[in-house]
Amino acid sequence: MLGHSPIQRGLLLSMTRPKASVILSVYNRFDFLQLVLAGLEIQTEPDFEVIISDDGSHEAFINQLATLRAVSPLRISHNWHPDTGFLKNRILNVSIRSAQGAQLIFLDGDCIPHPAFVAEHLALGGPDRCLAGRRIDLSDRLTRQLTPVRVRQGVLQSPYTAIGQLIGFLTRRTFHFMNGLYVTNPLLRSYFNRKERGLLGANFSVMKADLEAINGFDERYNAPTFGEDSDVEFRLRLNGVKVIPVLNIAVTYHCHHKLLPRPEANRALYEHVVRESQAFTPYGLVQ
Repeated sequence: MLGHSPIQRGLLLSMTRPKASVILSVYNRFDFLQLVLAGLEIQTEPDFEVIISDDGSHEAFINQLATLRAVSPLRISHNWHPDTGFLKNRILNVSIRSAQGAQLIFLDGDCIPHPAFVAEHLALGGPDRCLAGRRIDLSDRLTRQLTPVRVRQGVLQSPYTAIGQLIGFLTRRTFHFMNGLYVTNPLLRSYFNRKERGLLGANFSVMKADLEAINGFDERYNAPTFGEDSDVEFRLRLNGVKVIPVLNIAVTYHCHHKLLPRPEANRALYEHVVRESQAFTPYGLVQ
């Protein structure tokens, strides 16, 4: 599709089934979403759709997104339901049902993807494989300096930015600095991923068929930060899906914001799921 404008490329891709569906979990914060979409615009692999999985953002957010979608080169759809509490898993299941890609890549709406993000997930994913990525936590200062234009220009991959983030790490303003390093050397990739790691909902991928086999996300989880990630990982493993770490391969940059409270409301439910050890939840895609 060389020689076509970004919008023309988007129209051509929209006429075919995409290789992957990037499912973006959002709740307000349109400023962060603009940065994430800018990162998706510069992917080395363009054959994917973007599904905004919206857990009840306000009207201003919806209007801003509609304006952006009208001019974006990306193939974007928007799934939304009213804000009646933390129902992220419910809207994720809506997005899974509508997804056209064979591989589903899950990304949070405050995590900007590296340009090779989609390509790496597609290259390393496949049946019975769940790829578990990580993120670098950007400093407050760098987050405030970011704009969609600067993201498209590759500022997050700049050596000067990396040096600044290293200084931030040493002064405790940046966290998980090593997670932001993208490596291509096979030996380094093997070394960084020699240990088993759990699934992080902000950066993972799995084949749609493998997620349908466990009936998607369990919609009983209704509080943030605990349970929804661990639950789907546990049930995928029960069904024979191998969780494969892709640290320093599928890289994302997490925008700085105040930490969310970490309630334990879902712990009892998750422990019950573990005791039952049933891969297929009756509270998921099909009920």
